[in-house]
Amino acid sequence: MRLHHKSLCHILCGGAVVIATSPASAAFIEDSKAAVELRNFYMNRDFRSGTGQSKAEEWAQGFILKMESGYTEGPIGFGVDAIGLLGVKLDSSPDRVGTGILQSDRDAPNRAQDDYGSAGVTAKAKLSATTLHVGTLQPILPVVMRNDSRLLPQTYRGAWLQSKEIDGLTLDLGKLDRVNQRNSSDNEEMTAFNSGRRNIQFGSQTSSDEFLFAGARYAWSPELSTSYFYGGLDSIYKEHNFGLVHVLPLGDKQSFKTDLRYVHQTDDGGSNVDADAFGAMFTYKLGGHAFGAGYQQLNGDTGFAYIAGSDNSLVNLVQINDFGNEDERSWQVRYDYDFAAMGIPGLSLMTRYLSGDNVDRGTGASEGKTWERNTDLAYVFQSGPLKNLGLRLRNATTRSNFGSDLDENRFIVSYSLPLW
Repeated sequence: MRLHHKSLCHILCGGAVVIATSPASAAFIEDSKAAVELRNFYMNRDFRSGTGQSKAEEWAQGFILKMESGYTEGPIGFGVDAIGLLGVKLDSSPDRVGTGILQSDRDAPNRAQDDYGSAGVTAKAKLSATTLHVGTLQPILPVVMRNDSRLLPQTYRGAWLQSKEIDGLTLDLGKLDRVNQRNSSDNEEMTAFNSGRRNIQFGSQTSSDEFLFAGARYAWSPELSTSYFYGGLDSIYKEHNFGLVHVLPLGDKQSFKTDLRYVHQTDDGGSNVDADAFGAMFTYKLGGHAFGAGYQQLNGDTGFAYIAGSDNSLVNLVQINDFGNEDERSWQVRYDYDFAAMGIPGLSLMTRYLSGDNVDRGTGASEGKTWERNTDLAYVFQSGPLKNLGLRLRNATTRSNFGSDLDENRFIVSYSLPLW
């Protein structure tokens, strides 16, 4: 659904009036909340190429309005949530398009639209500690993770049942039939990402209107949790996803975290997907410092499959790459610092370096290699008239003998304002 400024405001503001004036229980109204996030996003990507488009550079303003009701009283409580998304072009040109923060014009694909947006409604029901959501969803699960790394977040359409009836155990079950990408205003069928050297081949069906997921997470103790999830994109691929996270306290302001992940993927009749992915990330924290090291390995006849446009569960998924190509082996080192330890709360730094090799580039070709370096510097004002204003600078550089060489900068200014 294509929306402009007036239509978006009409839908969302009108919805708020309906909620506020309709007969409802006290909990439905009193437990409701709404907030708007303003997100100003500048992105520059230098392709380091002497041919074709040399760079992508765009600037835009985003508006993200979220409204959540409480639940009606009774054995089964009912409620409704709504989200409104609007992106407005501030700067772009035909020779600089393609950052992913703006939607392409339907009549001129090499131009960005002046604005784009969408609105979604989610009906919800609650029985004890079990909830059902039907409508617009933003899942963050090992087998399906919505992407929120650009101007507006990716959303899905479907149904999601979650139960927490047993202490420490969370059960999830659901079905998705459409995806609205982060730079789109349309709900579309889903397909598998196949860039780089994943070497995934599709049959006659390249997209699907059915993604099924089910899984469980159990916290054995405050320090140890495990998970298993199944995910399947009908006729394209299916996966079994296992995870273990353990945090070992080591004394005053010290800990050692172990994050292990294993994913087994196969085709579902309409592709050649065949991949096993193992990942491990270890992080030692000391005061405001965090030192991390990770390793990831892919085996099988293809690279890692996941819904195009989304995030995935690979430990080496970073700003530009995920190092999920066929047979790829990769490692990373990472350093984080929280400046609250120095008396500057809200200021944080992250830097990391990743290197991958052993990528299958085909018969007779040498192994594929890639490296990437990321740095993030962020600050959120903690008090005063600018409280909740966030500033983030993200820098990335990547080089590869089979993919694009890129230098990238992103600058994001965000502000979250509670409405009620």
